[in-house]
Amino acid sequence: MPKDSDKPRTPMPLLRKPTAEDGAEIWELVRTCRPLDENSMYCNLVQAEHFRDTCVVAEEDGELLGWISGHIIPESDAIFVWQVAVSPRARGRGLGRKMLAHLINRDECTNASELKTTITPDNEASWALFRSFAEHIGGTLTDKPHFRREEHFGGRHETEHMVTIALPEEVSLAEAA
Repeated sequence: MPKDSDKPRTPMPLLRKPTAEDGAEIWELVRTCRPLDENSMYCNLVQAEHFRDTCVVAEEDGELLGWISGHIIPESDAIFVWQVAVSPRARGRGLGRKMLAHLINRDECTNASELKTTITPDNEASWALFRSFAEHIGGTLTDKPHFRREEHFGGRHETEHMVTIALPEEVSLAEAA
């Protein structure tokens, strides 16, 4: 019986900062990743150009397989992750977690002591990703209702919980693998 180390490993996609030229492909990827909200293609173009230092794309063989949009919260030491999208073709490989680790290890994020995101109560995939990420880096995850269904969304969208992960002082990419 072969050992785990004898199994062929699937190489990870290249993780990099996006460019405006990635905008249309980012938009298409997000559309395949329900329940993510579809933004306009223009929004994704602006994110890829203006917020490229806090966004990540995963590329393999010329195809985008992953996307994280994020930004540093003004007057804060927190990075906010808006969306994490992983192509159905790349799921089950730990790509979401690796992209998050890549992001928080960037020079632009060295002053961040927290990672924040919002998740609806029924988005099991996002809860699993962020819980797994917190566990793997040794961070603490907390959550509380933030954008409320009636108060903020006029009853048209589920309440979004603000999820906060306290980041350890140093996180290596290997720790999040």
